[in-house]
Amino acid sequence: MDYSEIAPIMRTLWSPLAAVTSHWQGKDNVQIAVAISAASIVPDRPRVVVQLYKTNLSHSMVLSSGALALNFLKPDQTNLIGDFGLISGRDQDKLNGVAKTKGASGSPVLDECFGYLDCKVINAMDAGDMTCFLAEVIKGEALADGKPLWWQDARRQLPSEWLERWEIKQSSEVAASRATMDQVTLESWQPVLINRSSFHSGKELG
Repeated sequence: MDYSEIAPIMRTLWSPLAAVTSHWQGKDNVQIAVAISAASIVPDRPRVVVQLYKTNLSHSMVLSSGALALNFLKPDQTNLIGDFGLISGRDQDKLNGVAKTKGASGSPVLDECFGYLDCKVINAMDAGDMTCFLAEVIKGEALADGKPLWWQDARRQLPSEWLERWEIKQSSEVAASRATMDQVTLESWQPVLINRSSFHSGKELG
């Protein structure tokens, strides 16, 4: 197949940029993601599907904690792409100095963003190189007017040095995915057993 023939379609399937935050064993982390979609048509039962790659620290933290928060960026927050997307949480605390509060799920919620969805993971599908997490939205709020930041708009604002680093990072991740994307396990995912009431009461988890 010639990918260029479907590229105009594939480019439309990504979501706005979101800072995916997680918390596990006293540690907070964040990464940038664009693979998020709504997964429910029932207004009072909102759900989302979030794709996280296994090479990212956030993947293991979300898998262990069973929770995450999606913090959608504002158009003037392109600086966070470098802070959250070009540095590994294994090397430093990417949320150090960032204004945040602990969400109902235990995941950090950014004080400054377009809006957030605080989520509890209820199922997951192994995709070889990544995991598709199905999550229930337990709390959320739109914090700004207008529209969130999309990758195609962010690219036009980013410094050339960042774009070069991003392309190098993407090339490495594509190579890793190519080697592992067919290694799909059919074992059922077992969710972390956490008292549901603790999410809605705002009690600290873990």
